[in-house]
Amino acid sequence: MKYGYITFKSVSFAMKAESILKKKGIAFKTIPVPRSISTDCGISIRFKIGDKEEIESLLEGVYEKIYLDPIPLNPKGHITSGHET
Repeated sequence: MKYGYITFKSVSFAMKAESILKKKGIAFKTIPVPRSISTDCGISIRFKIGDKEEIESLLEGVYEKIYLDPIPLNPKGHITSGHET
């Protein structure tokens, strides 16, 4: 199964996203931000890639970025371009 990861600028935005996704019945899991992703907030949401378009629409203005599995890394362990939205 491939997943997407949503990052946020703050915990309050992450909590708002959780509330929206729960109300819509979209499956997700709140997890620490994967080490390969850099963000100000340490919380991210993992979701099934098939829900990406609906999630982008529902969370417009709430999320910072969405990353898709697999998150490709360069030799230094940083995300390579082209895999974030």
